[in-house]
Amino acid sequence: MPTAIEVHDLQRTFGSIRAVDGISFSVEEGEVLGFLGPNGAGKTTTVRLLNGVLAPTAGTARVLGLDPTTQGCHLRRRTGVLTETPSLYERLTARDNLLTFGALYGVPEASLPGKVKGLLEQFDLLERADDKVGGYSKGMKQRLALARALLHDPPLLFLDEPTAGLDPEAAHQVSGLIAQLSHQGGRTVFLCTHNLDEAQRLCDQVAMLNQGQILALGTLEELSRTLWKGLWVDFTLERDLGPALLDEVRALPGVQQIEAVAGTLAVQVEAQSAVPDLVAALVAQGARIERVNPRQHSLEDIYFEIQKQPQGGNDGRA
Repeated sequence: MPTAIEVHDLQRTFGSIRAVDGISFSVEEGEVLGFLGPNGAGKTTTVRLLNGVLAPTAGTARVLGLDPTTQGCHLRRRTGVLTETPSLYERLTARDNLLTFGALYGVPEASLPGKVKGLLEQFDLLERADDKVGGYSKGMKQRLALARALLHDPPLLFLDEPTAGLDPEAAHQVSGLIAQLSHQGGRTVFLCTHNLDEAQRLCDQVAMLNQGQILALGTLEELSRTLWKGLWVDFTLERDLGPALLDEVRALPGVQQIEAVAGTLAVQVEAQSAVPDLVAALVAQGARIERVNPRQHSLEDIYFEIQKQPQGGNDGRA
């Protein structure tokens, strides 16, 4: 896949503070990257650097083939940005907000009203389109801001804490819209968040940031393999295995250890690729298997395990 974002040793200092401290990563077109970290980790500064709003102290970046430092104005016409606090004209209606921003984005005048109506409908705001935005709930404002970010059909979206402060229903709606835009719409999404459940649902890969450095980067599977050796697989059995059969399981290639308790069997193998052969071997030896469940580490497990590791800027894929 072509690369949407390519970053090498990017740095930004403010006096003695290193807000972004030599990070490197890449994002393919159509991919969702979760940029994770606590407040003050450097997420928002990175977004500003990648959109040419701030100049880097050192390092390079290419975004959609452009240099944000020298081609920032050109680049910002091709990206959509949703900030944590959406800037909307609260005395205007939702429709007038989108018409105003559409004109600023340079959307052709002839197509703008139809485009605005389509976005209002897509984001479930059409019935309130002619109400002033000041009377909207926070979730409605966030949906309107996301619609605004899409007015000019950008191939790349930067979303900075898009569900922060929303109630569970509004957060679920916004997360669903993001999933639709990325996995169905084919857009590249750069998602800054400290919501680990949201990132696990939406992201193809994650970068974990702290104090301006990337501590880890990769898919959940890649990060799990790096942090934990071996994979536990839980089997639910119709009947317990006898001692002789358990000894045969222990002797199978790739099996590291086993635990058998009342109708269940837990087997630790070297890698997930060993699971099909393990299942076939168990069946061949007479095991009656009702369920197979490889244990998956959650993003929360991975995140807090990485926070325990010595920090050193682990850029690149795991």
